[in-house]
Amino acid sequence: MSQRYVVQTGDPVLRKICDPVKNFNGELWQLLDDMKTTVRAENGAGLAAPQVGVALRAVVIDVEEGYFELINPVIISTKGEQTGPEGCLSVKGKQGTVTRPQKVKAEYRDRNGKKHKLTADGFFARAVCHELDHLDGKLYTDIAEEVYDLPPEE
Repeated sequence: MSQRYVVQTGDPVLRKICDPVKNFNGELWQLLDDMKTTVRAENGAGLAAPQVGVALRAVVIDVEEGYFELINPVIISTKGEQTGPEGCLSVKGKQGTVTRPQKVKAEYRDRNGKKHKLTADGFFARAVCHELDHLDGKLYTDIAEEVYDLPPEE
C-alpha cells in the first residue's frame, strides 16, 4: 500500500464525470488500498479516486462508523437537512459551510463486485454526499454558503 499524491483545485481530473468501474481486479484493489493509506495519512474522512488522479467511480470513507469502500455508488434516498463545516483534501487551507441531507441511503459494490446497501446519518451522511459529488466533478466549494481560509497550521 502506497500513499498517493492528492491533486488540488485546478487539476482538471477533479471536474470530470468519472467512469464506472467495470473490472473488479487487482488493479482496483491496489487503488483502494492506496486510497486507504492516503486518506489515513492525510487525516481525512474520505477520498474519491479522482482526488488521486484516477477518473473512476470509487471512494473510501473512514469515519466513526467504520471504514467503507464504495464502488459505483448511487444515493437512492435522502432525508432531512444539516448545515455545518466541510473541508476537502483537494482544497487545502479552506473550509466552508455546506448544507447536506441528514440521512442518506446508498447502493454500491464492494471491491469484489458484490452489491450492498448502506444507511448513513449525520457526519457519515455528509461524508458520503461529499465523496459522491467528487465522482460527478463537483467540489463542496460549488455549493458552500461561504468558504473561508483556515488559520495556518503550526
